[in-house]
Amino acid sequence: MNNKKYISKLRSFFYDDLKDLKNIKILEFGVREGNSTNFFLELCNQNNGKLYSVDINDCSHLFKNEKWKFIHSSDDNFTKVINESEKEFDLIFIDSFHDPDHVKKLIFYYFQFLKKNGIMIIDDISWLPYSKNNYRDHFHTEIINRDTFTEILNILSNNRQIIEVYFSFNDSGLAKIVKRSEEPLKYGKNLINRSFSVKNIIKKILKKIR
Repeated sequence: MNNKKYISKLRSFFYDDLKDLKNIKILEFGVREGNSTNFFLELCNQNNGKLYSVDINDCSHLFKNEKWKFIHSSDDNFTKVINESEKEFDLIFIDSFHDPDHVKKLIFYYFQFLKKNGIMIIDDISWLPYSKNNYRDHFHTEIINRDTFTEILNILSNNRQIIEVYFSFNDSGLAKIVKRSEEPLKYGKNLINRSFSVKNIIKKILKKIR
């Protein structure tokens, strides 16, 4: 995705939630070329905010801005990240290691540092562009994005009184988790997909032979 299209994806999904927040505090996981970082710095510059960006690669050369602090670290080095940033954030953005279990671990840990009514954004939750014969056909990405989407649904299912969740399927997709309670997230039962149940398979077979 080109830079202009990517920024448009971010802006259309959650910019209105943040544009009027003064002294905004943002924690970003995943810098790479600095596309999302530049977008968040725009918010910080106009609202006297502070952006903390975390990446396992050294991206400290990308920007020179007093409202930006780069933290050279893995995103799950929890003590280092929090010790070098803040204890409360209006926005936490996750776009680092795209493994469903890893993303789930980050959501559960960093949720405690999200302000009430703050938002957590998870990038790359749509499998649709990567499905077979689609324009980005890619087996591995299709599976991990679909599984990440499912993990977020599981979190919602077990925490309906604590969070609200919204999805965008624009390109590779985004999820938005809105914190509505100071309670910690709860683990619980996973949703059960009946698509591959014996009952559903038999139903499909019978439909074909009729």
